Amino acid sequence: MLVMQVPETEFTRAGDLRIAYQVFGDGPLQVVFGGGPAGHVDIYWEEPLVRRWVERVASFARVAWFDRRGTGASDAGQGPPTLEQYMDDMLAVMEACGFDRPALLGGGEIGRLFALFAATYPERVSALVLQGASVHGAAVLTPDRAEALADLVENAWGKGELVKFYAPSMAGDEQFRRWAARLERNAVSPQGARQLIKLGVESDISDALPKIKVPTLILHRRDDTFVPLSEAEALAEGIPDARLVLLEGQDNMGWVGDQDAILDETEEFLTGTRAERPAERVLSTVLFTDIVGSTDLAARLSDSRWRDLLAEHDRLLRAEVESCDGRVIKSTGDGVLATFDRPAQAVRAARSAIEAVSELGVRVRAGVHTGEVEVLEDDVGGLAVHIGARIVDMAEPEQVLVSGTVGGILVGSGLRFTAEGTHRLRGVPGEWPLYALADGNSSD
Repeated sequence: MLVMQVPETEFTRAGDLRIAYQVFGDGPLQVVFGGGPAGHVDIYWEEPLVRRWVERVASFARVAWFDRRGTGASDAGQGPPTLEQYMDDMLAVMEACGFDRPALLGGGEIGRLFALFAATYPERVSALVLQGASVHGAAVLTPDRAEALADLVENAWGKGELVKFYAPSMAGDEQFRRWAARLERNAVSPQGARQLIKLGVESDISDALPKIKVPTLILHRRDDTFVPLSEAEALAEGIPDARLVLLEGQDNMGWVGDQDAILDETEEFLTGTRAERPAERVLSTVLFTDIVGSTDLAARLSDSRWRDLLAEHDRLLRAEVESCDGRVIKSTGDGVLATFDRPAQAVRAARSAIEAVSELGVRVRAGVHTGEVEVLEDDVGGLAVHIGARIVDMAEPEQVLVSGTVGGILVGSGLRFTAEGTHRLRGVPGEWPLYALADGNSSD
């Protein structure tokens, strides 16, 4: 996958206003991408999930995204914005980027803007991809939800509370919430947020749908907790020859959850092929667990009792890993290998797993490391995985032992560690500082 430097933010004029935008990627297609209802083109890059998303799109397209008037780094207009003014912003950015007929890729609320643009300027759009989008703003911002959002703006703006609405699977991830809080504060003021809620409730593009003549793909997660499935079905019914693809998941925010399911469909729709990719290397946190004294324990138990114990052990471990948004890669016989997007998730899963299996009379230890892993079809590999395996070998019973890399990342996270010295890890060059999760950590 393309690894990019953060592009420079540029400005273009839409009337008297300056609109902030970025353009990046070297693919043969032109794509205008957007989310919303408010964002910030600079702060988006601070979140690894967003960065991974845009780098994937940039691997097959030349991509532009922008901050609509009144949001992010763009100027604010006079009074509340309208969809028509947002279209002026889009036209200005497309002209500045030299885009003649880009595809429009819109997630969430901006889908209505992109659909209206495709209906209004059919000669300026080559294709339309809408993910988690809706026809009627009022179907999403029901009176109860609009009231809840208004209360959030009044009493908790800038604290990351929007995550509960757009990305519920990440609501317990403190690092993601801190980024989301920073994004909220810089994306739009509380007054601007109130205006966006009003615009969202009032917007309805049902009359525009029959006028859309470009190839259209509609992607929707079956259990999207923010936008009802009926809205995706209404888009598919209203846009001539539109194709609706249902995906698994509950998050409206596309870069949360299974990104690749969305991006695979998008790339195939826009390019005609779903590229075969070499083994991908990504930054990930690996967790290894191990039953202490498993050989002796197995010798004391009958074969059937040992199998039952292992099965229950595996079930409990999997439940704790998945509750912390991790993925169990495989069983190691008397433990598991799991991966996580963030080290705090892995440490908390390890702590909970040790507590859960202790009720079986089983003592478990855990090792955690963050590094670059090679993503294989059903497995992961690379030096980071090897390091994680060596760390768990050095852990004491019922101890969560982490690398210095993990300890450094989690400074200020609320998780406390004690230094366990510097060690050589078998088969790994150099010396590695290790840290143990301290007793009495807060439970988040």
